[in-house]
Amino acid sequence: MTKPPADAASILHSGLARAHYRRHHRKADGRDLWLYSDHLHDGAPSEEFTDPVSVGSVLRAHPLLGGYSIFSPHRQNRTYKPSTADDPLAPARTGGPVTEIPFANFDVAIFGNRFPSLHPDAIVPGETNWSETRAAGACEVVVYTADATGNMGTLTQDRRLLLLEALIHRYETHFSNGAAFVLPFENRGADVGATLPHPHGQIYAFPFVPQPQQTMQSAFAAGYDLGGEMQRWGRGFEVASHGDVVQIVPPYARFPYESWIAPRRRANGPWALNAGELDSLAHLMGEAVRRYDALFGKPMPYMMHCSAAPFGKSAGWHFTVQFFPMQRDATRLKYLASVEQSTGVFTVDVVPEAAAQKLREALA
Repeated sequence: MTKPPADAASILHSGLARAHYRRHHRKADGRDLWLYSDHLHDGAPSEEFTDPVSVGSVLRAHPLLGGYSIFSPHRQNRTYKPSTADDPLAPARTGGPVTEIPFANFDVAIFGNRFPSLHPDAIVPGETNWSETRAAGACEVVVYTADATGNMGTLTQDRRLLLLEALIHRYETHFSNGAAFVLPFENRGADVGATLPHPHGQIYAFPFVPQPQQTMQSAFAAGYDLGGEMQRWGRGFEVASHGDVVQIVPPYARFPYESWIAPRRRANGPWALNAGELDSLAHLMGEAVRRYDALFGKPMPYMMHCSAAPFGKSAGWHFTVQFFPMQRDATRLKYLASVEQSTGVFTVDVVPEAAAQKLREALA
């Protein structure tokens, strides 16, 4: 992988009215840290982690189901529900513990995961009697804000736009480094396994295209027209719109209150959106989280990911941001039962058009 020079600073080019900047810093343990802001970031770093990052993950193929599993025993030792005082995603402070961001202030930060499942320098496994290969790729942590509390819905519109620009930069970087598929995602809440309460997401850059994305790519390439479908479904499945971007509950949703945010026109990924569409996407991403929190009067645990085209396989692809809430009502969580785990056939307790109506009414 080509390494950028230490502490390089440059401007992000997005076509937006407001200029955004990025700064690169090489951490003491060799990991890359990128700082994104609407101003040039300066200042010297404070104390940093120095222990080497494990590159011991491997990929093992499943001969019956296809695809791979990632085996990363070192992740058993990753940071787990630290106290507020030991928040590893907080900005550095005098007399405080070492954190992942060795600067006293930042807006958006993205850095290589200290406990990665995928790594560009992953080991080459020895000969085995099963199918095993290198877990090459990258895993990054995306920190939304220096504040210890908050969420996508409480960020300012400018901060959400900055976050989208940072993700576009990471897409471009990982694709240029050979990634086959890049997945920015967020696990929000302890009920979906989030172990750090600080507002953040992650990025996985895969050396292969996972099976669900292979299936989606085949469907889009065969002519599936999501934009045309959204028009045919009608307003009953629409939650909200802003400009040329819409939030919908697809009629084939697999989770209660699942929703997608999509541009009305076909686009391969956020890098293909114009300034107005990016602005609308950022607006609806914040509004969607506020709707979810208002639905049952408390923070909604959810999984969210950006579904952009795999590298070089963009034919017909329609970019979406997909939310999978984990509550089916105010007191009941959605669990994946045996039939769903075994077959991939989901049982859904809330009809999508009813879910769309309740989400519309949540912020009425």
